[in-house]
Amino acid sequence: MPRVHLLERQQRVELPVERAFDFYGDAGNLELLTPPWLRFKVLTPGPIEMGPGTLLDYRLQLHRIPIRWQTRIETWERPHGFVDTQVRGPYTLWEHTHVFEEDGPEATIIHDRIRYSIPFGPLGEIANRLFVQRDLRTIFDYRHDAVARELERTSA
Repeated sequence: MPRVHLLERQQRVELPVERAFDFYGDAGNLELLTPPWLRFKVLTPGPIEMGPGTLLDYRLQLHRIPIRWQTRIETWERPHGFVDTQVRGPYTLWEHTHVFEEDGPEATIIHDRIRYSIPFGPLGEIANRLFVQRDLRTIFDYRHDAVARELERTSA
């Protein structure tokens, strides 16, 4: 059984929970929130109706390797959270839980919890230690900054 790894992040934004959820839950915003070096592109034609069972297809490039990725929305509980899981892609497990917690009437704390497993047994674990963990931290650090930047821009 592959080892399950965990990455958690949280961020406070100056938006009511409904607006934060709507921004984060809009698949069209994923390209804005992903580092340019990944060359990330949503392939699912829009507009995308988000809800349980929605499939999202992406293309990206990681360390010059082209990757196709498909995720499914497992749960959709507006404005409290949603969960997406990998259907096809680079991981043996990818479960991303998004939770939106009110922090007063005009602010929200966004929680990201990613559970993931790497294929290829011991070689996958070595890859995780050498670069996967670091890459994921870098991607989610970028997302933190991009969320703050985009929400500031759209709320101004």
